[in-house]
Amino acid sequence: MISFNHVTKKYNENTTAVNDVNFTVEQGKIVVLLGPSGCGKTTLLRMVNRLEPISNGEIIIDNENSMDLNAIELRRKIGYVIQSNGLFPNMTIEENVMIVPDLLGWSKKEKRERFIYLMKLIGLDAEDYRKRYPHEMSGGQQQRIGVVRALAADPPVMLMDEPFGALDPIIREKIQDEFLEIQKTVKKTILFVSHDIDEALKMADKIMLLRDGEIMQFDTPSEMLAHPKNEFVSQFFGKDRAIKSLSLHTVKNLQEVIGLARIDKSIKNTKTINVHQDLRNTLSLLMNQEADQVVVTNDQGEKMGSITIDLVQKYLHFEIKGKLSVSQKG
Repeated sequence: MISFNHVTKKYNENTTAVNDVNFTVEQGKIVVLLGPSGCGKTTLLRMVNRLEPISNGEIIIDNENSMDLNAIELRRKIGYVIQSNGLFPNMTIEENVMIVPDLLGWSKKEKRERFIYLMKLIGLDAEDYRKRYPHEMSGGQQQRIGVVRALAADPPVMLMDEPFGALDPIIREKIQDEFLEIQKTVKKTILFVSHDIDEALKMADKIMLLRDGEIMQFDTPSEMLAHPKNEFVSQFFGKDRAIKSLSLHTVKNLQEVIGLARIDKSIKNTKTINVHQDLRNTLSLLMNQEADQVVVTNDQGEKMGSITIDLVQKYLHFEIKGKLSVSQKG
């Protein structure tokens, strides 16, 4: 758990980057810091591991005041992932991943077992990649290594500063999905900086929207979209908030609330999607006329029914009226 108690960061009398911020990142949850450039989100993140000194207030990490801890020891207990992955080019992948366990004095056996486990988590063969160097890997693979390096010593807390921002959209979405699957296993307490609304909606248990170093709203993604607290929040998320909210819901949610349509076997131009596909992407298939019919299958590949634009619109009506409380993580 990370608690911010009246945290302020001033660079001088006229420049306040973060102003009297109070919030808590609950254990095992992801909080995404979101907002325009210069709003204070990266400064807030870097104060956790004391890369930026705090001017006023305190940050409590697992019941310990961060200022009471040795800065080096503090940083070794916190996983840190940045946009450029920060891998050392002159070190092998195994050496990069095992930097903190090395500093902590882990045995060769412990390090080897941990490396194999972490590489399995990200779907890469440990033996295949052990002796490779970063330049021998793709950008997406390097970013995966950056993530598992932060997990290497099993820290309770992770800080992620736009970790997937440098990747192209297709790879970024894949790695986001992979990371959320990893999080189901490791259950880290994560503070995550992003400038991308769609990424924030996808990754967050809660979003903190900042402006000029102050909190505009701290809420779940669904609440942020359905009930913005002020005009700034409303404008930041845009007039298509209802459409954005569909990314928090799946075809299965729709099926449980209003059911699926009958499959029309006379329609040849069809696409098939899994019942766990999100509704925003499903609606895009229909609106872009990529298919005349979208057929829904379960995890066993069995056909369950079909989706129409009318069904999605009806479901969206329920969402707008506040009759649904489905979380993207549920």
